[in-house]
Amino acid sequence: METKGLLSLQIMMFLLMGVGVVLRKKNIITKEGRNVLTDLVIDVILPCNIINAFQISLDKEILVSGFQVLVISILLQLFCTTISAVCYKKVPKKQRMILQYGTVCSNAGFLGNPVAEGLYGSLGLLYASIYLIPQRIVMWSAGVSYFTESPDRKEVVKKVLKHPCIIAVEIGLILMLTQFQLPVFLGKTISSLGNCTTAITMMFIGTVLADAGVDHMISKLTVLYSVIRLVAIPAVVMAACMLFHVESVPAGLSVVLAAMPAGSTTAILASKYHGDETFATQCVVLSTVLSMAVLPVWCMVLNYFFR
Repeated sequence: METKGLLSLQIMMFLLMGVGVVLRKKNIITKEGRNVLTDLVIDVILPCNIINAFQISLDKEILVSGFQVLVISILLQLFCTTISAVCYKKVPKKQRMILQYGTVCSNAGFLGNPVAEGLYGSLGLLYASIYLIPQRIVMWSAGVSYFTESPDRKEVVKKVLKHPCIIAVEIGLILMLTQFQLPVFLGKTISSLGNCTTAITMMFIGTVLADAGVDHMISKLTVLYSVIRLVAIPAVVMAACMLFHVESVPAGLSVVLAAMPAGSTTAILASKYHGDETFATQCVVLSTVLSMAVLPVWCMVLNYFFR
């Protein structure tokens, strides 16, 4: 596994955050403009990215090999949902919703695909797309429900089902299972919009960071979260893969994707649903900074155990 490409990708993400910081400091992106940016990402860019991610070809070989990855991912989502309900009970609500969402939903969607392709080639990219199916469903169902306020569960479910990103998941699943090919002009439009995701979301985080500062980025809560997200969760995945003798590529891919930092959507949703966006940004930035050191270590560990 090569770590140079991984490092370059991480540096690129920090440079994009830096662009966001500069744009906010110079007031090119105002607070009002940032709200517009949030709506643009949630309602247009992310749905296109999700639909585009489901555009993969299926054959028997991929279905058989990808089944292991899919099972691992489903079990991981159940595990993460459980620990997110247990670990943060004493945390204030505005911060608890951030930690719960960040535990269930990592940055595997944005950082995961290019990392998987860099480490395992085109096969890794295909398996990553399969791995991300359960996370995408949970991200825009249970994940969004952490932020939504409603008098009863039916209202929460209704809000979630109408969310642009969960609608995009439904469309993506239909396209993947039927292997229906979109018209070229439509496919390219969706792809072009979806390809803006990383740049726009990282710049958005930069604008929040410019207002929040980094003074309180390191705290007991952000460090605890980073340890759970970057060390504990992938360690559980690796132990399970070794216990059940999962093949090296599905096992390695699952561990690497489980070790991803907090998703940048954590800060976007916090802003959208009036959560603590400053705390969300601190979690995203600290876990992403630490991941620059932790991910290469996981790659070395995987090389040792899954040769």
